[in-house]
This record gives sequence, structure tokens and C-alpha cells, in this order.
Amino acid sequence: MAEEASKKLSLPKDFLWGYATASYQIEGAADEDGRGPSIWDTFSHTPGKTADGKTGDVACDAYHRLEEDVALLKSYGAKAYRFSISWSRVIPLGGRTDPINPAGIAYYRNLIDKLLENDIQPFVTLFHWDLPQALHDRYLGMLNKEEFQLDFENYARVCFSHLPKVKNWITLNEPWCSSVLGYNTGLFAPGRCSDRTKSAEGDSSREHLIAAHSLLLAHARAVRLYRAEFKEKAGGQIGITLNGDWTEPWDPEDPLDVEAAERKLEFAISWFGDPVYFGKYPDSMRKQLGDRLPEFTPEESALVIGTNDFYGMNHYTANYIKHVDTPAADDDNLGNLECSFYNKAGDCIGPETQSVWLRPNPEGFRKLLIWLHKRYGGPIFYVTENGTSVKDEHLKTGDDRFNDELRCEYFKTYITAMARARQESGVDIRGYLAWSFLDNFEWAEGYVTRFGVTYTDYENGQKRTPKRSAFVVRDTFQSLIEK
Repeated sequence: MAEEASKKLSLPKDFLWGYATASYQIEGAADEDGRGPSIWDTFSHTPGKTADGKTGDVACDAYHRLEEDVALLKSYGAKAYRFSISWSRVIPLGGRTDPINPAGIAYYRNLIDKLLENDIQPFVTLFHWDLPQALHDRYLGMLNKEEFQLDFENYARVCFSHLPKVKNWITLNEPWCSSVLGYNTGLFAPGRCSDRTKSAEGDSSREHLIAAHSLLLAHARAVRLYRAEFKEKAGGQIGITLNGDWTEPWDPEDPLDVEAAERKLEFAISWFGDPVYFGKYPDSMRKQLGDRLPEFTPEESALVIGTNDFYGMNHYTANYIKHVDTPAADDDNLGNLECSFYNKAGDCIGPETQSVWLRPNPEGFRKLLIWLHKRYGGPIFYVTENGTSVKDEHLKTGDDRFNDELRCEYFKTYITAMARARQESGVDIRGYLAWSFLDNFEWAEGYVTRFGVTYTDYENGQKRTPKRSAFVVRDTFQSLIEK
């Protein structure tokens, strides 16, 4: 019966599907044509911060392969392509009084034109973690709420005014990662934390909360600007992309585990989702964090609430959640709980991948879509990232490099789960952008971990070769989208 039901699933004719990337992960050309350094240039060049000391200096060399990559996207049947703009390529020093780089603007304008010529809709992210280093040096970036939001608003204005053909804007990618990994654990740029063996500066109990508050206000200012001055003429839409994993209680019979599973969702997702939809932080966060969690002033709350034309959803995995009885540590960022891939009965949530944090669980994707749909009053969704790494994929040789069976299964089951959420539960999903178009610089994991549907041969001039999964994604959507 389940198989029969899945055959009846469908997606509308105008459903947009395609792939996603990020500037520092694919572009390369780190010091060409006037681009300034970002905090990720600095971080990746710091010994010990990335796997094998790798950097994004060349990455996939996408800066020089624009036409080739658009043609590849076209061959895959993609209807949309999400990419991010390198802030320091457009404004090398980042600030509102700093000069704009015409070569940077020209690169993105050319990319947008080529995509549109091939009937591929651009989804453009303003900020995917690569803050201009000059702004970090000048005032510690997003730790300075007043300066950061003004500079971000100016940067957004430059992009909106110079790239008028874009109809789908995303302000921020995964502000949870920018905040927690950059200012709490120190695992990502700029690498600040309380552990003095990792960072000479930082306060893991407070800085990630300050950074998050700044990011939300910057997002809100950009949305207000777009709606006031650009939206009507462009006929576009603007939203924010939030990441989050699904949670199941470790012991479903234990009310404390059930509560902890909900709290984990709030600490990971509602930290940013609730201000955008309700104008305040979740009560569970306020209860644990007290006055360390910034308060929105009435003016800030009014600025932030309602600043989403759509909900950009990044999702990969699920966890079992177990409550803990001890008080929360000052640097806790989860909600004072334990995450596991195994529950009380010994069930595993999904198969192993190359990423220690990721195990496939498509049912969790369906459940999370429904949870978000209910919590936030039925918003429009675009799935802006979804995908998986494959265990030991970097060790494969010959034609086996292009046979990514786990990823094929992942996409088939996750896309089907998404279609079920839409059709059976009324979740308003308008598009799906798989992560990732290319194997790329996977942040602190360097080039060991691969997420692409396209194999990037880093040893032979970044040559691109499609993997099986590229055609599985295409065939899955072609089977679901109404003719």
C-alpha cells in the first residue's frame, strides 16, 4: 500500500528544483579582480583550523568556469540555482563608506544573465558566512550590533540595486552556524571561544548570543529595505534560510525526553524563527540563558517580526534526544540535553556517512516540515539545502568515484518525503535545492568530505564529472512533477 501511495504523489508544474552552492566553497580566485579577504580566508590559512590545512583559494575554480557550470546545470535539468555572493568581492573592505568593486558586480551579473538565458532561476544568498575580514578587524563584525547591521544594510542595497534581475533573495544562510560555530565552539571562522588553547579571545557563554541578535537585526533591515525600495519593481521575494535537524525522544515514554526533544528544536531553529514570526525569543531559551540572551527592544521587535516572504529550510539529519538532570553549562548551545544516533531500544536513526553529525532519516524531514508548518502558521517553504556526504567517498578510484549509491537513495527518499508533507499535510513547498551542485571546500573538513552530485577532480584542474545522483535527482523530480 505504501508503494501504491507513493506513486500517486505529485508536485505542481511550476515547482522549482535545482542545486545550491556557496561563494567561498566554490569560487576560488581569492585575490583576483579586487576581491578582499574574508574571515574564512584568514581562518583557513591558520594552521590547524581545517583538514590537511586546506583553503578555498582555488576550491572548484567556479569563478573561471561560469559558462561551463551553467551548461552543466542545464544538462541536469535544473530549474533553479542557489549561490551566494562574496561580500568582500563586491565591497572588498565591507563597510558602508568603502568603495564598491565593479569587477565583483560584473561577475555576479554575468552569472545571473547566463542562468536566466538557460531558464534557470537564481536564488541569491547575501551572506553565507564569509564576512569581510576588514569588518572583523574594524569592530569585530557581528559582535558590534550597531555597526554590523548598518554595513549589512548597505551591502544589501548594493546587491539589490546592481542585480535587479534577481527575484529570489535570501538574506542569511544558517545564522545558527555563524553564531555557534564562529563564536561559541570556535570550529568555524572567526574561531572565537573561551578555550584559550583554540582562541586567544572569545566568550563562549555570550558572544554567540550577541552575534545572533545582530544577524537578526541585519536581516530585518535588509528585508525592510528591499520591500520599501526594490520589491515592487523587481516583482521578487525575500526570506531567510535556517538550518535544523529533526528530533525524536531517546525514550518516548519519558516526558522529560519528549520535552528535551522539543527544546532542542527551539534552541536550533526557533532561536531565529520565533523572532521573525513572533518578534521574540523562545521561552525555553530565556529560561535557561536569562539575561545573557539579548532582549528585543519594542522597536527591534517591530523591525524583525514578519520579515519573511518565505521560509528557507536547510535540513540534513535527525537525532535522538535525552534529557540531562544536571544544570546547563554556561557554554551550552543545545538546550542542556544529549544528542545520539541511538535510542533507548538500541535503534539507529540512519546509516553512517562521512560527516559525524549526519545520518539519513527521511521521515524526520517530513515530520520537521510539518512541525515548522504548524508552528509558523503555514509559511511558503523553499528547501534551500538538503543532501548527504558518503562514507569514504574521497577514497574511491576510477569509475567508482561516480557511483554514489547512498546519496542516490538519500535524494529519492527525501524528495518523496517532502512531496508527502506537501500533499498529505498541506505544507506549502515551492522549491527544492539539493546540496550540493559540486564537491567543494567543505569548511573545516577541507576537501575530505564530498557532498556534490558532480565529482570535482581537485588533482586534475577541477574537472567536473556527473555522479549517478545527478540523474537520480532529475529522474525523481520528472516522475513527480505534473506534466
